[in-house]
Amino acid sequence: MSAAQQLLFPDPQPLVERLGCEFFRQLPECPGVYLMRDACGTILYVGKAKNLRKRLNSYRVANPDRMPRRHLRLLRTVARIELEECPDESTALATESELLRAVRPRFNRAGTWPASPRFFAWRCVEQQLQLAVAEKPDANWRLHGPLGGTAFVLRAVLARLLWLAVHPRLGFSALPVGWFHGKLDPEIAIHCGPTIEPMAIYLERLLCGQTAEFCDWIRTQLPADLHPFEKAAVEADLEMITDGIALLSRDAKQMPGI
Repeated sequence: MSAAQQLLFPDPQPLVERLGCEFFRQLPECPGVYLMRDACGTILYVGKAKNLRKRLNSYRVANPDRMPRRHLRLLRTVARIELEECPDESTALATESELLRAVRPRFNRAGTWPASPRFFAWRCVEQQLQLAVAEKPDANWRLHGPLGGTAFVLRAVLARLLWLAVHPRLGFSALPVGWFHGKLDPEIAIHCGPTIEPMAIYLERLLCGQTAEFCDWIRTQLPADLHPFEKAAVEADLEMITDGIALLSRDAKQMPGI
């Protein structure tokens, strides 16, 4: 089927078909945890959101060309979604962490098992920003950690955001193969050109906890006419970064000294 023909058919919305539009309209705009269950009541996925309505509405459209196959399988299996509202984001994060370790849902990857210590590693080589995940400290890299398996998630999300900041007009469709789905080589490089210096500064600030400043900088690098899908994907990644820094801080406290 040609691209023109595909445009004639709307993207699938399996959750809207099962739960109804009213479910999404009545979602609360507050922090909380959501549990996705199958028809037998088994918990498939546990997630946290600082805004439940915004996060769950991001699941409405299941575009097979732009969504990882794992996410598509999840959305096709979910029969109902349960919510637990929380007074603040930190409470939601703690609740999510407890549920992940207790239930270990099949569609969650990070946070379900105690992870081996790992470092998120990065360095600037001429006009390249190199990203990696390391198990041992290395003097040739700048390191953040030790961390658990969330170091891989952080690297994948940062790779997408920083690549797009360098190539804003190319969009996610031109990402290196596998990057959109988090399938990265052990070490990757982003050719930054003259943006290498500000990129390194904002990355350092992000890892020091200045997430709002980093997110604002990413937004300033993007064109005003960014495609709505790509804009939504960027905002989802930025939210993952904000959440992820908190997760990484939690993991770091749980890691044994090395």
